Parts: sequence; C-alpha cells; structure tokens
Amino acid sequence: MTVLTHEMKTSFAFIERNFYLTRRYWGWELAFLVYSVAGALSISLIGAQAGDPRLLLSLMIGAIFWNYLSVVFSWIAETIAVERWEGTLEYTMMAPIRRSTQLIGSTAYAIVYGLVHTAVILVVLILFFPQLDLARANPVTAVAFVLLGSFSFVGIGMIAAILPLLYVERGAQMTFVLQSCLLLVSGVYYSISILPGWMQVLSHISPATYVLDGVRAGLIDGVPITNLFGDIWPLLLMGVSLIPLGVWAFGRAERYAKRTGKLKRVG
Repeated sequence: MTVLTHEMKTSFAFIERNFYLTRRYWGWELAFLVYSVAGALSISLIGAQAGDPRLLLSLMIGAIFWNYLSVVFSWIAETIAVERWEGTLEYTMMAPIRRSTQLIGSTAYAIVYGLVHTAVILVVLILFFPQLDLARANPVTAVAFVLLGSFSFVGIGMIAAILPLLYVERGAQMTFVLQSCLLLVSGVYYSISILPGWMQVLSHISPATYVLDGVRAGLIDGVPITNLFGDIWPLLLMGVSLIPLGVWAFGRAERYAKRTGKLKRVG
C-alpha cells in the first residue's frame, strides 16, 4: 500500500505541475479557448444557415467532441515537447520515478482539462442555438462513448509522444500532422461514406470515427448504448491494446533517447 500511495502522490505531482503550466500561460489558454469556441460556432452556423436542425446538431457534435478528443491527444502527445520547451526534460527523465506514473498523471490532467475546455464550448453553443431540440437525446450513450474514446486517444497520444522524444527538431510538427490526419478521416463534419475507398479503410482504424458515430446516435436519435455494439467493440479493443502498447513503446524510446543523448538538446 505504501508503494501505491507513493505512486499516486507522484502522479498527482504531475497533475499539479501541468496545472501550474496552464496557469502560467493563461493568456494563451484563453486565446485557444476563444479560437475553439469561434471555430465550433463557425461550423455550426453552416447547419443553422441550411435550416436543417439535424445537420446543425450533427455539426455541433462533431465540433464539440472532436475538440475534446484533440485536446486530450494534444496534451499527452506534447508532453515531451513541453518538457523540452521548459528545459526540464533531462531532469524529468532522469528522476527516480516510473514512466507509467508520469504518463498516468499527464493523462489524468489531459482528460480533466479536456472536459472543462469542452464544457465551456458546449455551454456557449447551447446558449447560441436555443432552438435545439434534445428531447430524444440519450446522454448516457454519449457519455459512455466519450469515456471509451478517451482510453483509445490516450493510447494514441502516448505513441505520438515518442515523436518529439526521438525527433528533436520535427517531432512536435509530426504529432500535429498525425492529429490533422485523424481529423480528416474520422468523419468529424461529414459522413465517412463520401471519402475515397482507401481513406474509408483508415477511418475504421480511427477511434474518433466510432466515438462520433456513437455520440450522434445517442444525442440525435436517442439510441441506447446496447444497440451500438458495432461501435463499442472497436473502441474496447483499441483502448485495451493501445495503452499498454503506448507505455511499452514510450519506454523503449526513452531508453534509446538516453543512450543517444537526445535529452540534452533543447529545440
């Protein structure tokens, strides 16, 4: 129990550190939030202009929940980039802590931050579009898919965090490219059926595709989660496999970075 308590305290230390980083750069955080709200409103207004309530709600769901998934992904994937920017990468990597402990702390903060960030956007959109009819919505289904999708994106984020560790100068840009590709193939604002065949194959290996399908089914049509097993099992499979894979791959990359002296460079 003493070891578990120590690990929990260490994870909380990373949560606290990330909170202080957010507070330090509060101006940028506010600017990013305003940009996210403006982007979600801009997309949603397309549905409002078309006079189609279903299209409006579909676009809103895409904007809101993609924002959550991308924030979670970004916070985890940019863990190394932030450490390098702050000049603490070498100290953190050489500290006598389990790397899984650091990843758990960073993941917990990313999820909480993403929920708060997304809640603000959700409130603004609901106030901006009071004509929305959510009488048929099934919020249980939506919440369940967001939670399932969080695990999958955590795993992808851990794997993506390897890139800034191995590629000092270009790693952060590579994670941004990966995030952009996920946005393109996941049907955030449109059905994946309009994509070329080879891109539809990629859509089916993106967890965001199943999250958005499930959330839209729950909030637009009121479908219970028991009727969406076709979207649930891929998310369960991805969550169970990607997180252990991410922890393992990050450990291998860390050992390589230490051996080749990449921790000392500040890019």
